[in-house]
Amino acid sequence: MTTFVDRVELHVAAGNGGHGCASVHREKFKPLGGPDGGNGGRGGDVTLVVDQSVTTLLEYHHSPHRKATNGKPGEGGHRSGKDGTDLVLPVPDGTVVLDKRGNVLADLVGEGTTYVAAQGGRGGLGNAALASARRKAPGFALLGEPGQTQDIVLELKTVADVALVGYPSAGKSSLISVLSAAKPKIADYPFTTLVPNLGVVTAGATVYTIADVPGLIPGASQGKGLGLEFLRHVERCSVLVHVLDTATLESDRDPVTDLDVIEAELTEYGGLENRPRVVVLNKVDIPDGQDLADMIRPDLEARGYRVFEVSAVSRHGLKELSFALAEIVAAARAARPKEEATRIVIRPKAVDDAGFTVTREDEGFYRVRGEKPERWVRQTDFNNDEAVGYLADRLNRLGVEDELMKAGARAGDGVAIGPEDNAVVFDWEPSMAAGAEMLGRRGEDHRLEAPRPAAQRRRDREAERDEASREYEDFDPFA
Repeated sequence: MTTFVDRVELHVAAGNGGHGCASVHREKFKPLGGPDGGNGGRGGDVTLVVDQSVTTLLEYHHSPHRKATNGKPGEGGHRSGKDGTDLVLPVPDGTVVLDKRGNVLADLVGEGTTYVAAQGGRGGLGNAALASARRKAPGFALLGEPGQTQDIVLELKTVADVALVGYPSAGKSSLISVLSAAKPKIADYPFTTLVPNLGVVTAGATVYTIADVPGLIPGASQGKGLGLEFLRHVERCSVLVHVLDTATLESDRDPVTDLDVIEAELTEYGGLENRPRVVVLNKVDIPDGQDLADMIRPDLEARGYRVFEVSAVSRHGLKELSFALAEIVAAARAARPKEEATRIVIRPKAVDDAGFTVTREDEGFYRVRGEKPERWVRQTDFNNDEAVGYLADRLNRLGVEDELMKAGARAGDGVAIGPEDNAVVFDWEPSMAAGAEMLGRRGEDHRLEAPRPAAQRRRDREAERDEASREYEDFDPFA
């Protein structure tokens, strides 16, 4: 049964926002007390968070579909809907988030690091929030927005300071078992280790982690054997340790050739050229192994490698090796740039950014794209004429009609708002703004004269009262 998974495809869906409520307050002697529809609740987010207690992506391998809860709709009496519950997914330290095309979306390193993989939809406004001095009793509410959906790939890159690389059965698992408290599976056949093993080593005041990376053979960087699956686990290491078997039973192999083959695979994989290397000649407790180590050590040192002769069985040379690795790790940590305080980057929009674009795609057909227009379309209930009028009113205030005219649109041309796979298409009528404002502002008709100044309205009321008084005085009930 599989117990370690370091790559999964995850399908995440955030919660939808709740719909706003269109309601009118009613009570005794007050049948029309004004709008009191509440807002819809926000949909829940799907968030990835680094948890040190999680070491594998196995849970998501078995259940790759994850969805947050939806927001509740608003209710009358100014009662807003409840927000959806955020879905928090714990992932191992060192998890990389990619999209389907392989682009890196986030690199999650460090306890508590988070990434919002899918954002919940906004709740729709109720008619109480849409009321204004000129739209006193809206007969509609806005719909909640759908939550984001996304297909992502999670890849685990082990966060370790030291990576042990080498041929299968070179003794890497035995070495990590005596340097740390890790207890990997050990046997005398190839590919004993099928998953990376991680151990913690204490050398003086330095504590560092060491990883056993399995499956490196010729052609590993092209996918042969298990190497391509686990080469990513060496990317974060500060030092690479070549474990060479000086007592190999295969006649066509020797430690120096093994080193050259593994180095060629690491070079082919890329990105590891600047990592310091250390060579460990393992199994020197065997007489033939010690003799071979004495023969090849001068050649390796001439290449610039620091060479250590060790034996996992007799514990020979382990102390010197652990302290030497601690020294390299401490130097690498000191050379890293200090983490700066979190900076907030503000990217103001250009002064001429209208927030949308109008593109002519065909003769008599235009497409409108932009965050606001597309969001407003998603929030509109097209079964409600007043809601449609409110949408048209908003689009006109944004300047969409002006841009359509500049682009050459004529009455009856097709206009689509949104992407090709999910757009609202309608026949454009330049005069539709009149109907929009009538529908969007109940009790008001834009075709009437503009509002009169307060002083003029006062004088008109006084003139009306005087005229009514004169008509009463002139009235003769016996005439």
